[in-house]
Order: sequence, then structure tokens, then C-alpha cells
Amino acid sequence: MQTIITIITLLFTTLILQAQNTVTVTMTDFDNDNGTALVGLYDSEETFLEKNFMSRTAKIENQTATVTFMDVPDGVYAVSCFHDEDDNKKLNMFMGMMPTEDYGTSNNAPAKFGPPKWKDAKFEINNSETKTFEINL
Repeated sequence: MQTIITIITLLFTTLILQAQNTVTVTMTDFDNDNGTALVGLYDSEETFLEKNFMSRTAKIENQTATVTFMDVPDGVYAVSCFHDEDDNKKLNMFMGMMPTEDYGTSNNAPAKFGPPKWKDAKFEINNSETKTFEINL
């Protein structure tokens, strides 16, 4: 019986002590307050800008919007966001190549001759850490 109680206690302790990180993203410099801000948290280079790990939306007020991702497991991540002015839930493109809606990524990673790169946008979070990013669109 003592062994079972010890195992159950260790299990609960592990669950409680598991890192619960928080990532807060504030986006600034929207052209207007129309539409919504869409934000994706990505957990791998392979899925970056294609399939997010978590996503949030935010109302834009005074050309600023903020979202918070809670209970993020320890790891390496990147954030991408865009101003969905027409609320169609996708980044509009001109001729399939050039975004017509403002966008940004964590670390304000540059988009030179194509989309931003994972290596420029990635960050690591662990040990119940809180990361805060300001992304200028």
C-alpha cells in the first residue's frame, strides 16, 4: 500500500511541477482598427507558418492588439500574426506572392525575398517562464 501511495504522490507532483509557461504578444502599428488580429504559436520549423500549435484572435483597439498563450509546454517556438482586415481568416496575397495585409513574427524577424525564417523568429521558453513580445506590423 505504501508503494501505491508513493507512486500516486509522485505522479501528482510531476503534473503540478510541470512547467506552465506564458507567451504574451502585443501587436502595434495597425493601419486601422478594422477586422481582427490573428496570431499563431508554432512549435517546429517544419510546420512554421503552415500549421500552428496554438492560435488566438484579438480585437484591435487604437491600432494595438494583445493575446496571451497560457500553459505553453517547455520548448522552442515562434509567433506569427497578421491583420485580418476583411475577417476571412486568411492572409490575403497579391498574385499569390505578396501579402496585402500587414503581418509580423516574433523577434520582428525580417521577411527578405520570401516569408520570415524560423531561425530568425524562434525563441525558447522553459521553467514557468513568461515571454513578452511586441511585434510591429
